Amino acid sequence: MSQILEPEQIKAAASSPPFLYLAPANVFALRGARLEKLAEGHALADYLRLIASLCRVQQDLLDHPPADWAPDSQRLALCREHGLPPLAADSLVREIHWQVFLQALLDRYTPPAQVEIHSALLQFRSAGEGQRKAWAISLLSGQYAGVPAALVPFLGAALQAAWSYWLLKLPQAALKPCDNLSQCPACGSPAMAGVIRHRGAFNGLRYLACSLCACEWHVVRVKCVYCEQSKGLKYVSLDDDRVAVEKAPLRAEVCPGCNSYLKQIYLENDADAEPLSADLASLALDMRLDIEGIKRIAPNLMLAPGAD
Repeated sequence: MSQILEPEQIKAAASSPPFLYLAPANVFALRGARLEKLAEGHALADYLRLIASLCRVQQDLLDHPPADWAPDSQRLALCREHGLPPLAADSLVREIHWQVFLQALLDRYTPPAQVEIHSALLQFRSAGEGQRKAWAISLLSGQYAGVPAALVPFLGAALQAAWSYWLLKLPQAALKPCDNLSQCPACGSPAMAGVIRHRGAFNGLRYLACSLCACEWHVVRVKCVYCEQSKGLKYVSLDDDRVAVEKAPLRAEVCPGCNSYLKQIYLENDADAEPLSADLASLALDMRLDIEGIKRIAPNLMLAPGAD
């Protein structure tokens, strides 16, 4: 039986657990399969299946990369010298390397019959490198007004495939904690969600899942990852009316200090849960918290929430 650690136990264990948890080499295949399962009977079934189809292309890009570029030792040394993540997204997105993955995704993806999807792909294909870079910078910086919403899933999929590929080629020794708890040590992107592990060395520990490269890093539980306070945290789930909130496989950790929240996936209650798919399948929870005036800071690169 899985054991959930109490806050004082978590603090005691935090000095010894593995800092990083890297996604498996078939991360996108697993994600796509999970999305297909979650789509059954879901109000957003068509959208979840669209993302699942993109996951299959992402996995093909990971298995058969369109380019073998990866940061060299000189770049890694420079990042270490300046305290930067080795795959710093805010700088790498301004270079050409990731665009090779975008072009390969456009070439390999077989779209469904929907006119809107064909129109979005046509807009991508007619855009030059400069426009594609501008869209990517807007998406990664959270400036959603700067990128057409219909392009976001395809752009996000290409960016995720590129950075996940580079991460799997990166020496783990190059990864160190960032000053900001919610910042990925590999690429500097914000966390998308938290995952509470339930087996072996990870049992009961929280790992934050990167919105870009799928890296996961350890951060103690019962602590807001944005303002770092622990007082008054509450947990909200869509299952409040059916099961006790502590049994729900997905819960939002709401912080009254900064009026924000981060979703958390509890693997003891759903061993097959996966951060991105769980996040997309629980958008109703985001809508509920938005009505209550609670801010979502965590991005999901497969969905544009709007310009605000």
